[in-house]
Amino acid sequence: MAVSLSFLTYLFLIVAGVYLARKISRAVQIRQFKKRHGCLPPPRDHHKDPVLGLDEVRSMLRVFREDYLMEYTLEKYRRHGNTFATSVLGDDDIFTAEPENIKTILAVKFKQFDLGETRRRTFHPLLGDGIFAADGPQWEHSRTLLRPSFTRTQIAATDLHERHIQRLISRIPRDGSTVDLQELFFNLTLDTATEFLFGESVESLRLGSSAGSSSFAHHFNVAQDEIAFSMVIAPFDQLIFRPRFRESVREARGYVGNFVKKAIEYRHSLDAEKHAGDTTDSQSRYVFLEELAKETDNPSDITDQILNILLAGRDTTASLLSMVFYNLARRPDIWDLLRSEVATLDGKCPSFEELKQLKYLSWVINETLRLYPVVPSNSRTANEDTFLPVGGGPDGKSPVFVAKGQRVAYDVYVMHRRHDIFGPDAEEFRPERWETIRPGWGYLPFNGGPRICLGQQFALTEASYTTVRIVQSFKEITSRDPEPYRERLALTLASRHGTKVAMVPA
Repeated sequence: MAVSLSFLTYLFLIVAGVYLARKISRAVQIRQFKKRHGCLPPPRDHHKDPVLGLDEVRSMLRVFREDYLMEYTLEKYRRHGNTFATSVLGDDDIFTAEPENIKTILAVKFKQFDLGETRRRTFHPLLGDGIFAADGPQWEHSRTLLRPSFTRTQIAATDLHERHIQRLISRIPRDGSTVDLQELFFNLTLDTATEFLFGESVESLRLGSSAGSSSFAHHFNVAQDEIAFSMVIAPFDQLIFRPRFRESVREARGYVGNFVKKAIEYRHSLDAEKHAGDTTDSQSRYVFLEELAKETDNPSDITDQILNILLAGRDTTASLLSMVFYNLARRPDIWDLLRSEVATLDGKCPSFEELKQLKYLSWVINETLRLYPVVPSNSRTANEDTFLPVGGGPDGKSPVFVAKGQRVAYDVYVMHRRHDIFGPDAEEFRPERWETIRPGWGYLPFNGGPRICLGQQFALTEASYTTVRIVQSFKEITSRDPEPYRERLALTLASRHGTKVAMVPA
């Protein structure tokens, strides 16, 4: 027995010694790296619970549920500066709203950062290995599959939107009663996105639309809300049994899967026709899903890509439109200026080229994306030891060390409100600032670097075209929402109270 205890003690000492040696070696390695690059620590956000930061976890859950997470985050930056560190549940994270740091993460050192395990794990049930949930070769595969579908020809096809926009306009009351435009915009972009992707719209704006489309929209929204909640409570999300989330993921993916099945059958029929010698292309118009099915016939792969693009095509544009009209309803001076510019079109449907000429419209959209970026916060995780160029030391100008496996959150919402970038009136909605300002990496509504949003121009075109057609149809807009702005944050940012307005037809 004594021999056994001696052996176990000896074994324990060996294991402890190896562990301690590795810790010391790692500490020396980090110290040398910091010295070599001149790294200094950023300010630190301290918590009442210095070990796990459980008080911070409780605060995060509270502000997320009460819909002011972005303002809570903004206040932290006001206290600590544009880069700071915090430790929660043993994870030491860095937060930054510095353009140079964000440029470094997304472009200069792109290969030194990836999405991180938490994001991949929480996004995967709904989005699979699609472009928003993948890294490395999987991401490159997704990008290669999707890029050909966002050509200038497809983006400039504004006729895709017209029928759906007219249906939306018909749903706006003419008698001065209140309407929630945000709800209509999410229906609009679901209709246009599904027509572009599937070749047929779910027609959610149509009165008496099918139960299937309504069910899909519901489950798609629930799944996104659950993913956002998972990101906030990670890593505890793995401990929670959430049958509602699983049901919504199953229903959303199943709904899209039916269209995928038809697209694959279409591809096989084309292949059979070509094999039989019939080279006539019976396709009359571009359908994203059918083009994707020509590249791969893997149903899961196609479903992943479609759901990722549907998320981008529907939610980002709807959020943008909602906040455009949220602000227009509160600023009759801006509404009048926009109507004057749109009047130059003489009531006709604008072409893609004509939309590009409407400068004040572009300023309004830029200013909306500045104050209400559709993806207000994001993050990357270092896959090797690296550093950010600024944020460390007493003056915040020294480099900041980022260890392998450490997460860096970058907050566009905060950066877009910086007075040193956008002026002392940065909190004010003032489109005219875009006549002269050129903020570079200080303005990032669609991400940047190699992962910049593929659908950026598609979203801007749809938002611009929709805004013009509504402005042409109504001469006045009035806010019917007395509540101050509160965020509705899922995977994109919108208004908790919607966009409640009354409109007077032209």
